[in-house]
Formats: sequence, structure tokens, C-alpha cells
Amino acid sequence: MDKLMSNFHFKFMSFGYKFRDFFLPRKHILKEVGIEPGFLVLDYGCGPGSYIIAAAELVGKAGKIYALDINPLAIQMVHNIASKKHLTNVETICSDCKTGLPDNSVDIILLYDTFHDLSDPNGVLEELHRVLKPGGILSFSDHHMKENEIVTKVASKGLFRFSRKGQRTYVFFKEE
Repeated sequence: MDKLMSNFHFKFMSFGYKFRDFFLPRKHILKEVGIEPGFLVLDYGCGPGSYIIAAAELVGKAGKIYALDINPLAIQMVHNIASKKHLTNVETICSDCKTGLPDNSVDIILLYDTFHDLSDPNGVLEELHRVLKPGGILSFSDHHMKENEIVTKVASKGLFRFSRKGQRTYVFFKEE
């Protein structure tokens, strides 16, 4: 995630996501994940914040959404969404890898359409493993990758164990 795209490209991508999200609301994808009230969720590579509203509603006031992206424009868009929708349980993190979150603190990590673009995917997986609670879930989706490539790359270092494939996401558990 350490390649910063131009503002023009980011805005163009964000515009396309509005159409995608209209036809396939993100809440339908998040239903596969198992997010519950009170959970702490990290949306790693949050982009323009497509999952923020649905995730914030699922975790409720007792939970929290951490939205991380390298692009300051993405962070600003998430701030705008949170402000407009009065979401007090959303916090942003502008970073290319490190989350700054405590060890074993997050229940679920969303890693959607970001992995293919990482220059240090193993470094990111190590960071995600560090912050994920024992028994926590890494929910993964990347339409740029094939199923066998996803399972191999995410599980090959022994940090995560493949659990199941949903309709649109892959579920991995943290290995101890």
C-alpha cells in the first residue's frame, strides 16, 4: 500500500466505487464477515471509505472502526463521511504499513482490493498479525488475484490459516 496514487486517479477510482456500491452495497459483503457489536475493526487500505458506514453500524457505539490508508485524500474522505453521518466510532490512520495499534487489539481486519498493490506484502501481513487478537479474523478480497494465489500468499508465512471462502471474501484466522 505504499504507492501513493495521484489525486486525480484516486478521485476517479472513488467515483467508480459510488456506482459499484449502489449496485452491490458494502453491507452485503460485510454480512459474510461476522462483525458484531463492540468489535474493533481495522479497514486496512480503506480508500474513499466504502465500508465505513456499514461497518460502523455493525460494531455500534461500543465498537470502533479504524480506517487506514496511505493517501491523505482517502483519510479526508473518511473524516467527511464520519462527520456527515455523525459516526463517533470511526478513527483514521494515515500510514503506509504500521497501524500504531496495540498488539492483539483488533477483532477483524478488512483487507480488500489492496494486497495486489503492496510493495511489502509480508511486512503488512506481519503488522496485521501483530494487531489481530487471537482467534481474530482477516477478511480478504482482491479481485486482481486468483483464489490459489490469495490462499498461498496470505497463508504461506504461517501467520494466517485459511478457513473458508464466502461469496465475495476469504476468511483467514490468526495463527498463534
